[in-house]
Amino acid sequence: MLYLTLIICFVVSVLLTPIIKKIALLIGATDQPNQRKVHQSIMPRLGGLAIFISFIVGIVLLRPENQASIAILIGSFIIIVTGLLDDMIELSARYKLIGQIAAACSVIFLGDLKVVFINLPFGGVLEFGFLSIPLTLLWIVGITNAINLIDGLDGLAAGVSSIALITISGMAILQGNIYVVTVGLIVLTSTLGFLIYNFHPASIFMGDTGALFLGFIISVLSLLGFKNVTFISFVIPVIILGVPISDTFFAILRRIIHKKPLGAPDKQHLHHCMLRMGYSHRQTVLLIYAMSAFFGLVAVIYSQARIGGALFLIALIVLFIEIIAEKIGLVGRNYRPILNILQTLRTTTAKK
Repeated sequence: MLYLTLIICFVVSVLLTPIIKKIALLIGATDQPNQRKVHQSIMPRLGGLAIFISFIVGIVLLRPENQASIAILIGSFIIIVTGLLDDMIELSARYKLIGQIAAACSVIFLGDLKVVFINLPFGGVLEFGFLSIPLTLLWIVGITNAINLIDGLDGLAAGVSSIALITISGMAILQGNIYVVTVGLIVLTSTLGFLIYNFHPASIFMGDTGALFLGFIISVLSLLGFKNVTFISFVIPVIILGVPISDTFFAILRRIIHKKPLGAPDKQHLHHCMLRMGYSHRQTVLLIYAMSAFFGLVAVIYSQARIGGALFLIALIVLFIEIIAEKIGLVGRNYRPILNILQTLRTTTAKK
């Protein structure tokens, strides 16, 4: 039944997307080109609606059960309505954030989905207490926005989300978490059906309808798969989502350093930097796919490592991300602390 349902979800997404495209053009839910956008022509959005409807079809057919399942559906509806309104009338950042918080609160309070504690590497337990609610809220809203931020090139957000969903579902299989496996695969096949039309050159964008939904569902599934476990396991979803989280982190750092509002848009995101380096649109997307797959593989290796090896791997990952960020100028051309240190050491060694 699972395989048949996944095929149905894929087919529904493939068949629905062209219809959604016509509706988007009819009601004016389009993305206009401007100096921040890469595309040069008017593009229909709302493509995420096809992903969501396919997802609902899969949920109705399989009816996966979890104590938070109803709350997750309520949160999904809230986030979809928020995305739809933004794609049609362009909501202000404040109202979009209110929608995201409402969706997150539905799973936190109605679904009782919270990160309450983690077991520390060398013994002991870190209880979050009253901080469990704001930390869980921050995770859901943060990942939701992280996926939205990387939605800047054809097929980028859909592909990166698909790779994250494959990793989360694969690790859930190893843990025997049937609900996460089922929902993860339903969202995955629904997204892949849409990606056929969204990969470069795209004929439709997913819009905030899709980006917010994918960010929301990925954040929730990662919590369901890895909450209340060891510190080592708690880092796994962070590694899986290494690309969008890193891009968001450096975007915040960039705005702080340059004294700009945190919500100020710019063209300094990962994909923008790679385009400026001379990579084509398609090459940039495929390279970021490769980065996402690399992080997914690292997460699997990390999950099997012992404490010492896991901590060493975390340090290597952080160093790798920092060096890449400095190389491509994610924060700015003059932000090169690690590269400057390496250059100083190289020069000193050469003089000796």
